[in-house]
Amino acid sequence: MVKSDLIRQQFPMLAQDPQLVYLDNAATTLKPKPVIEAIESFYSKRYSTVHRGVYWLCQQATLDYDQVRAQVHQFIGSKSDREIVFTKGTTDAINLVANGAAKIWLSPGDEVLITHTEHHANIIPWQQVCNRIGCTLVVAPVLPNGHLDMVEFKQLLNANTAFVSVGHISNALGVEHPVKTIIELAHAVGAKVLVDGAQSIAHQAIDVQALDCDFFCFSSHKLYGPTGVGVLYGKKQWLDALPPYQYGGDMIDTVTFEKTTFAAPPMRFEAGTPPIAQVMGMGAAIEYVQGIGLDCIAKHEAELLSYAYSTLPACSGLTIVGEPTTGIISFTLAGIHPHDIGTILDSQGIAVRAGHHCAQPTMKLFNVSATTRASFGVYNTTADIDALVRGIQYVQSVMT
Repeated sequence: MVKSDLIRQQFPMLAQDPQLVYLDNAATTLKPKPVIEAIESFYSKRYSTVHRGVYWLCQQATLDYDQVRAQVHQFIGSKSDREIVFTKGTTDAINLVANGAAKIWLSPGDEVLITHTEHHANIIPWQQVCNRIGCTLVVAPVLPNGHLDMVEFKQLLNANTAFVSVGHISNALGVEHPVKTIIELAHAVGAKVLVDGAQSIAHQAIDVQALDCDFFCFSSHKLYGPTGVGVLYGKKQWLDALPPYQYGGDMIDTVTFEKTTFAAPPMRFEAGTPPIAQVMGMGAAIEYVQGIGLDCIAKHEAELLSYAYSTLPACSGLTIVGEPTTGIISFTLAGIHPHDIGTILDSQGIAVRAGHHCAQPTMKLFNVSATTRASFGVYNTTADIDALVRGIQYVQSVMT
């Protein structure tokens, strides 16, 4: 059971401003004390670079840094910590895979299959790669409720499908895709699969071996950790095959003016001085959510979603876009622009997202230019949803 009152005290922003109703967790999460303290402690007590020195500070920082890689390996159930690559975030990870795939796995005439409700970060890299090498970007349709049309998805898979890249949960709709089934179907035609786990990693337990995905990626900042760091998981044989994405220090074996040989994964993909403090913070964030329990978090957020579904209809003219299955709700209010909704809610101490959510094709599909989005985290309560309902009613009183 999630004890929200105690949890809220662990987040300095909520402790200093108990009236803050923060409902923009799909964009980024607030940070608990252990994460902030881990970063502060590294900078103030044991700061050093990693992998580059024999002195004690460097050796200790390297041990701590590498321990987080092992921690991520355990957290998502990979076979080895050598399958864990630190990236700048989800977007960086998808670009790494897409550009690497373009060099070794994709050929003219091949197809890359995505869904209609992807984040721009899982559209544009594949779109640009396909345009560059003559592949076809195929878009699997969704049903009127925003859920993937699995009949159509199966029909789109064929011998030309080389890659499938799918968001685990739609950031714009809160719809969870059946990724286990998607992976099985894709593998049956010989396609590799990347799962964008940005919206699932903080909300449910992930086991990449059970999923059998070829790649899985996520960002720390949506996991109650710092910005600037994320993770790419890849099966060892695929990481071994991928060429470097960027070039520089620490990702090499030997360098001459004529030739360079590259390190084995994951170091091959981590050129330059890494975001060391951010990695330490991500480790603290993982430890934090594990301490609460991902199953407990998932149950808590499911209860919040159910409560929101029962209370939001009190707002006349409110339409929920799609049928969310996770703690993300996008909605419209008749006659009121989402930017106005977001601005007025902000005046009431309520933080939501208003816009197209980096998912313009999804907005177009539902014939809207934008929506207002409320998204839940571990520290949210039914009182936050009650405040949202009152806030929406206040918006209506101001705008109508």
